[in-house]
Amino acid sequence: MNAGLLCSFYNGLSTVIWIYTLILLAYAVVSWLPDLRGRWTMYLAMLVEPLLTPLRRIIPPMGGFDLSFLVVILIINFVVRPLVAHLAFNACYF
Repeated sequence: MNAGLLCSFYNGLSTVIWIYTLILLAYAVVSWLPDLRGRWTMYLAMLVEPLLTPLRRIIPPMGGFDLSFLVVILIINFVVRPLVAHLAFNACYF
């Protein structure tokens, strides 16, 4: 595969991960502030719930606090993002 194409792919993937993190944070805020809910939150749920539901089976909400958000955000920021950044660096500069 062309190095320029791989570089663009990994940079695009990094952008998608960043946008997904923002979507997760928006969904968390909406879950804490019910006055913000509207039809648009259904679309956020369609993007977020498929990832959170299996994790909630392993880590159920404790005392009304859903730790699955925290786990997903930590995994994204400490595992997925560095891995994609490393792959992007290798594809773009080597």
